[in-house]
Amino acid sequence: MKKKIIAAISAIILIAVIGVIYVFVTPKDEENGLTKINLAEVTHSAFYAPLYVAIENGYLEEEGIEVELLLTPGADKVAAAVLSGDVEIGFAGTESAIYVYTGGEEDYLVTFAGLTKRDGQFIISKDEDFTWSDLEGKEVLVGRQGGMPALNFLNALKNAGIDASKVNLNYSIDFASLSGAFIGGTGDFVNLFEPNATLLEKEGYGYVVASIGELSGEMPYTAFYAKKSYIENNEETIKKFTSAINKGLEFVKNNDAKTIAEVILPQFPDTSLEDLEQIVKRYKESDSWLDTTFIKEEYFKNLEDLMIENDLLENYVPYEDLINNIVNE
Repeated sequence: MKKKIIAAISAIILIAVIGVIYVFVTPKDEENGLTKINLAEVTHSAFYAPLYVAIENGYLEEEGIEVELLLTPGADKVAAAVLSGDVEIGFAGTESAIYVYTGGEEDYLVTFAGLTKRDGQFIISKDEDFTWSDLEGKEVLVGRQGGMPALNFLNALKNAGIDASKVNLNYSIDFASLSGAFIGGTGDFVNLFEPNATLLEKEGYGYVVASIGELSGEMPYTAFYAKKSYIENNEETIKKFTSAINKGLEFVKNNDAKTIAEVILPQFPDTSLEDLEQIVKRYKESDSWLDTTFIKEEYFKNLEDLMIENDLLENYVPYEDLINNIVNE
């Protein structure tokens, strides 16, 4: 009798363990057999065309993965969503992973794949004529202080020979509210990603006058990260996800703006094909995307240099701790 009780208890424990594994390791969708991944994206922009190509061309599905995109404005909020377990993967600036690491989080965020290698913002002005010196003495809406967009704008100012102390940098407007604030009369300039930049221009609220990315330098601007434990426990899923993203990067590298725009148009139902083609063309001409998801150590150091220069990081953090390239260079 005692043996039967022990066997029954053992069976219950085994079922419980299997249940825990099912919850904490990426689940399968029972209907289609695909591995479901919730992905928090910092903004929804054609700047991330390779990701949307991977979705629309079925590259992720070919790898057995179904992705649900969850718009999560602000890299700090993306990081929080990953840390809390609300999503498996975050897609945002790598600086947010650095902040988590230096904050002492034991199960910190590890970046395993890159996508963009420079800033994707454009400066919107109320006047069509523009030189970088026009920013001096004017108010610019730049988003959250310490975030990747704000950091790269500061770097672009430096590279353009503009003293940032002479520019009225407004960090008070929430990332998702920048367009509305500018339309409402706040600021002389605003920095926006596409398609918002083109949308404001078409509606007559300003002009797209400059690319910040062309002056801000190369770094892991937007990348995919997950908790260290998740990557360790779901290595095959991460590899398959990364493989699909690499196919997306290859596609945008080898195709013209119109072809890319036609593929990702379902992701932007409020944008015309003509406008989307122009937007993608801007990003291609700015050399916005990595050739592969591999993040070079020099790119990571460029980001750390920028953070240290702006008093957001005291010392360099280890590349080998925070970057785990799933593919080789």
